[in-house]
Amino acid sequence: MKRQLTAIIEKEGDGFVSLCPELDIASQGESIGEARDNLKEALDLFFETASPNEINKRFHKEVYITQVEVAIG
Repeated sequence: MKRQLTAIIEKEGDGFVSLCPELDIASQGESIGEARDNLKEALDLFFETASPNEINKRFHKEVYITQVEVAIG
């Protein structure tokens, strides 16, 4: 079974940090592509080793990505 998960990637210093908010799993890489690939590998390892109970406990079924406008200064 395959499932689409969210990958949020942001620049941090000289590299990039990637996060899957559905499971609170993160990784990093020197490029956007490497950060994404490393996150996928971390997710694959999680699903290979975690029990069904652990997966259900950590999985956020609804994640909303949006933007908000705020005044600065």
